[in-house]
Amino acid sequence: MNYTIKALSYLDESAVQALSAILIDAVTHGASVGFIEPMTTEKALQYWQHAAASFARQERLIWVAVDTQNKIIGTVTVVVNLPENQAHRGDLIKLLVHSGARQQGIGQALMKAAEQGAYEAGKTLLVLDTAGEEASRLYQRLQWRKAGMIPDYAMFPDHSLGATHYYYKILA
Repeated sequence: MNYTIKALSYLDESAVQALSAILIDAVTHGASVGFIEPMTTEKALQYWQHAAASFARQERLIWVAVDTQNKIIGTVTVVVNLPENQAHRGDLIKLLVHSGARQQGIGQALMKAAEQGAYEAGKTLLVLDTAGEEASRLYQRLQWRKAGMIPDYAMFPDHSLGATHYYYKILA
């Protein structure tokens, strides 16, 4: 699959719709990304509308992967608006790749773009948390360091409890 990674410069309604569809796909496929079943279009749109407002205030950076038809097939966000004693770092959140586009290197390409973009924005440390085994393997391949694990931290979409693993990466 051919795709391109792009840093968003604006987030319009069509992008919000496309990102909402990817979020719904992720949750319905079991991703622990802050939502539980039933996952609705309304919940997804509300999340991405809030993210769009935050993005417009320059509180976060967002990258997308688009296919050859310019359809969004993946995304990642770095929250950069943190308290003043944490201005050097960013929180990497919502690495999502549509289930029909996985195993193509898209997640890795999005991560590399986010790392580079965060560094260019003056961030020297990124942190993230994940409950996914596949995601953990990706982060470790990309030289992220595991800081720890908290059992029963959050609910999976099916309402079962799962541990979260914290990772960090020092950017140079």
